[in-house]
Amino acid sequence: MTDQPLAGFTHFDAEGRAVMVDVSGKADTERSATARGSVLMQPETLALILQGGVKKGDVLSVARLAGIMGAKRTPDLIPLCHPLMLTSVKVD
Repeated sequence: MTDQPLAGFTHFDAEGRAVMVDVSGKADTERSATARGSVLMQPETLALILQGGVKKGDVLSVARLAGIMGAKRTPDLIPLCHPLMLTSVKVD
């Protein structure tokens, strides 16, 4: 790496190594984020899900809960992500 920090990036030190930034002095701010994804499946699989015919239970409810749990655990899943207080998570 270079002898200079990467311009504009605060998560790297002078040697280019990833470091955690001290945000303890920052004021709380309101934030909003939207994530989108898609799932590819066979038409027959979708029909089973929509009819409630999957033997293991309600697939969409489990997926919704997994999305909420993922949002709550974002700092555990993304390197150098600071924990942020969540006030709401909606999964559709």
